[in-house]
Amino acid sequence: MKSIKLSIVALFIASASFAQLKDAKIETAKAIQVTPTEVKTPVTPKQSTIKWDQEMHDFGDIEKGKPVTYEFSFTNTTKETILITNVRPACGCTAANYTKTPIKPGEKGMVAATFNAASGGQFQKSVTITTNENGAEAVKTLSFKGKVLDPATEKKEEIKS
Repeated sequence: MKSIKLSIVALFIASASFAQLKDAKIETAKAIQVTPTEVKTPVTPKQSTIKWDQEMHDFGDIEKGKPVTYEFSFTNTTKETILITNVRPACGCTAANYTKTPIKPGEKGMVAATFNAASGGQFQKSVTITTNENGAEAVKTLSFKGKVLDPATEKKEEIKS
């Protein structure tokens, strides 16, 4: 008997609360006036103009589970001091380190990408670098590729032959 009374009270409270929300939504909808606004397209960063020594690196054959690192270097060919503001690897298997101090015109900087392979086979990864060139953001994507050799698979193939 007690549970029936509680169920009825809960049902009453739920229906009353929904009825109030509906009225509030109608009043809110009447009060809101939509004014047309100009749609702005997002600003896409321009391509970087600094001179990279190499934009793609081939590691060749590497062993699974042994990290490999390549240092991409560049020369500031602009007429202003630049700063690397962000370096973002494309996946969690890649870590990056970079020159964190301002780079004056004619000076060199670097971005080091370390890849740690968790599975065998061909791979191609990228690192996206954001710099502030000529007072605006500029983006450059560097890539590296190779083939991961699985030591266990290599041993099985040797035994079969």
